[in-house]
Amino acid sequence: MSVARVSPGAKPRSRGHIEIPSETPETDLEIDGNPIHLTNLTKLFWPDDKITKRDLLQYYANIAPALLPHLHNRAMVMKRYPDGAFGKFFFQKHAPESKPAWISVCNILHPSANLVDFPVIQNLSSLLWVVNLGCIDLNPWYAVCDNADLPDYLHFDLDPTPGAVFSQVLETALLVRDALAAMKIVSYAKTSGSRGIHVYIPIVRGPDQKQVWSFAKAFSKELAAKHAEVITAEYRVAKRPAKRVLVDYNQNAWGRTLASVYSVRPKPRAPVSAPVTWKEIEDGLAIEDFRLDNMPERVKRVGDLFKPILAKTNRVKLERFL
Repeated sequence: MSVARVSPGAKPRSRGHIEIPSETPETDLEIDGNPIHLTNLTKLFWPDDKITKRDLLQYYANIAPALLPHLHNRAMVMKRYPDGAFGKFFFQKHAPESKPAWISVCNILHPSANLVDFPVIQNLSSLLWVVNLGCIDLNPWYAVCDNADLPDYLHFDLDPTPGAVFSQVLETALLVRDALAAMKIVSYAKTSGSRGIHVYIPIVRGPDQKQVWSFAKAFSKELAAKHAEVITAEYRVAKRPAKRVLVDYNQNAWGRTLASVYSVRPKPRAPVSAPVTWKEIEDGLAIEDFRLDNMPERVKRVGDLFKPILAKTNRVKLERFL
């Protein structure tokens, strides 16, 4: 059970090109009419790849037109890496008391009865503010803030178990796609940016988070039973078979999050969680094909392949499967 409120925020936008200085450890900018102070710009966040915090911020400034609509009005669980991609990290839910007045918040009542004021990324200035705190990847809520219990999409996280190879993940993604298509459900894929593939389905809001989770669980279990040589839906690690791909339905549980589309991941070469076509999956691809250094150019070329996730039309009415 939760209640949610989002404070007023601007429409997602990014006006013009923002160039972040590269030869100074900190800088002050005015973006969206908001003053923002960026720090530790020369700090190496990926030492082996010579990628700095400034490079991370510049990536998010460049990708913002495609990214911001996917974050708008959604609570953000902050995963902070103050020492870079391979240093210690910590989760932060409450917006820090030092946040600027122009940062929107989403208040969600957790089962513990604590009201959590999550920050919300509404525009480029708030995006860069969150990244400046050391957030490498972005973890938004599955529902918008007017009702945090009613998701507007569900997904399957395809994760290889020990001994499995990435070609099995691609095979599993196609099996998920085809099983959904047989139910007349259109799905969209993105790389996780880590080891797997995420398959998303836009749904009409109505079913609560537990109902969405129940559908995902039933689907995953049935698919695993049909393709036991490739797939598992066993969530208990001790009983999970090796050399399989886990179709993880539990990431649809209330309060869970996944890295957003276009999120950079704290892995070597700074890979990005990239939307991909089913043809690309059929032809074979690699996680490292999509990185901080080449993703903005790809989006210029192919557009936002996850734009259908945001559309008001062609969403699945999940009630007919419950």
